[in-house]
Amino acid sequence: MTVQTVRIGICGLGTVASGVINIFNRSQSLLNDRSAALLEICHIGARRDNTDCDTSTFKVSRDIFAVARDPDVDILVELIGGTTVAKELVETAIANGKHVVTANKALLAEHGNELIALAEQAGVALRFEAAVAGGIPIIKTLRESLAGNVIDSVAGIINGTGNFILTEMASADRTFEDVLAQAQALGYAEADPTFDVDGTDAAHKLVILAAIAFGMPLDIKGPFTEGIDCVAPDDLRFAAELGYRIKHLGIARRVGDSVDLRVHPTLIPSNKQIANVDGVLNSVMVSGDAIGELVLIGPGAGSLPTASAVWGDLVDLGRELGRGQSCPIPALGVPQEALKDPQRVSKGEVESAWYLRFFAQDKPGVMAEITRLLGSQGISIESLIQRPPKAGADRVHVVIITDRVAGKCIESALNAIEALETVGEHVVALRVENFEES
Repeated sequence: MTVQTVRIGICGLGTVASGVINIFNRSQSLLNDRSAALLEICHIGARRDNTDCDTSTFKVSRDIFAVARDPDVDILVELIGGTTVAKELVETAIANGKHVVTANKALLAEHGNELIALAEQAGVALRFEAAVAGGIPIIKTLRESLAGNVIDSVAGIINGTGNFILTEMASADRTFEDVLAQAQALGYAEADPTFDVDGTDAAHKLVILAAIAFGMPLDIKGPFTEGIDCVAPDDLRFAAELGYRIKHLGIARRVGDSVDLRVHPTLIPSNKQIANVDGVLNSVMVSGDAIGELVLIGPGAGSLPTASAVWGDLVDLGRELGRGQSCPIPALGVPQEALKDPQRVSKGEVESAWYLRFFAQDKPGVMAEITRLLGSQGISIESLIQRPPKAGADRVHVVIITDRVAGKCIESALNAIEALETVGEHVVALRVENFEES
């Protein structure tokens, strides 16, 4: 049998691209054996070189669009990031008959529906295993390995920076600001860490997971997001005392005929596997009608883990192209025409248990009034911690875990509680997920 050559063009030469090239340089023979094709990097487009990888044997252009138009390129790997030039680059590659592999979650979340439509019309593949959870093969798992399941929910720690910050805060009793500075010094967080800590990065990834899990279009406006800067060391301590750990989760869940999409700090029972995934690791928990509960854990970022996911896509495409096939697997598991667009559950309608923390005056009747205000919204108390006041203080620390209730009910109750003169300051409110129904 004749072995076909499959030629790869890479655009971008940053952290992930250097990993892709280093894996190729040391494992080309293995990659060829696994793809049953001759994989060849034939063209690299980058504005500057990267000393972390050897590109001396490859054609290098400073114009990335030269790669997209190169007739010798079969697969274009987009690793430049961003959503403007990257979108134009992918569109150009597709128009020139190239298959595309990308690690760009923001591009997919914001423009994926349009790009997938273009790829389907052109008969080329758009693959993106590296866009979510780094080296964890969650895209292939949802799209292919779990194809026989009705997926009920997907929940994940899908931002390593946020997980590192919460882990360090919990283990060393440090403030958010202190650990964030360390994360930046270690290179885990960007100079502008906004997307990592406010939930935007995780929301981009959740949009992709939900689209595949539920056969729905990509919807960047679907999730509501909350960041981790509202979590204090006190919250981590009280959560542990109550048998929970706090993680920043992306959650996508079926609720009847609707879909619930959200990203926020979450209390999880400490006996759940996902609650014990620490540091910069990622984890995704999937619940399906046939598989039950499946948990994947691994490195969520970094040069080689993410490059590993890129090569997973490239070897798959190499197998198909090497046999003369047309890469038929749809990007989201089903063709766009088969996608369904369910209603989204609004933030106020999402039900969960809640963790509440506040200071209240230490005098008779205060807790009775707070309990009455919660009860007026149909909110029952599951657990309560009340610390004695410190010497000379007249306020006590109060922590409450409620039963399940809609977000709008908690919001109404908290507005009333915060208006009390006996409380008089912000109440920390975090959702609690036991995943008993997942």
